[in-house]
Amino acid sequence: MNDKFRVGVVSAFILAAIMPVFAQLKPEAIAQRAMWEEFLITADIIKSEPLGEGVTKPYRLYLKKGEVENTAVWKNPDGIFNGVTDSWKHEIAAYRLDKLLELNMIPIYVERNFSPPNQKKAVPGSLSLWADHRTNLLKMMKAGESFPASALESSDRMKLITRVWDCLIANPDRTQQNILVTDDWRVILIDHSRAFQSNDPFDKQLVFGVNGIFKLPDGRPFLFNDVPRALIEKIRALDAAAINKAVGPYLTDKEIKAIIARIPLILKEIDGTR
Repeated sequence: MNDKFRVGVVSAFILAAIMPVFAQLKPEAIAQRAMWEEFLITADIIKSEPLGEGVTKPYRLYLKKGEVENTAVWKNPDGIFNGVTDSWKHEIAAYRLDKLLELNMIPIYVERNFSPPNQKKAVPGSLSLWADHRTNLLKMMKAGESFPASALESSDRMKLITRVWDCLIANPDRTQQNILVTDDWRVILIDHSRAFQSNDPFDKQLVFGVNGIFKLPDGRPFLFNDVPRALIEKIRALDAAAINKAVGPYLTDKEIKAIIARIPLILKEIDGTR
């Protein structure tokens, strides 16, 4: 075991004792983030192939550095899709904001240049460490599979937390396919390139909630008023300076201002003061 892995394992025991109860990534994965971020940025690309899923045409990259090998997902959407901004930068911003809030639900994302087969030169995009999982919610639904009784409380809590998260980052593109489920029934969130919408109505209305943009087929709202208080307090404490420091160049001033504008709407929804 090399020094970086050894430090990560030791740190994992400390993290396990202090991490929020809603965290979905394992303590050892959180402890090794810095090491894997460096790996994604510097490892050699030994093979690549189209992933075959998603409209953003992602690639699966096979990486190696020294004796360490792993796979990752690269994509670089950058434009407007059905009136919604779609950017690889949003993937990295979502990961960094997830870390700031200590949600620990999103796999590592970094910026990395890559040259797809149909392009002559390398272009920037988001590169994400492959998220180990058994299935996703779409496959579970098609197979008629449900969460076991032992995981029902956790899965219900994560459903509400995911709604709060998508409200904060104005993500209108949450699908069952991008909610991954692990062997031990943890929930991992991927695909945030269409998050951080900042134009009307996303700068003044939440995607979910009593007055949310999206509703159930029968017209009822997607509610999220029962979420961990620790998460709400972290959201309450957010300000533009903290967000800007966390996300760096991956969000515009307008996108950050839109996040700040949505915070009181979330708090109003949670506190029941509407």
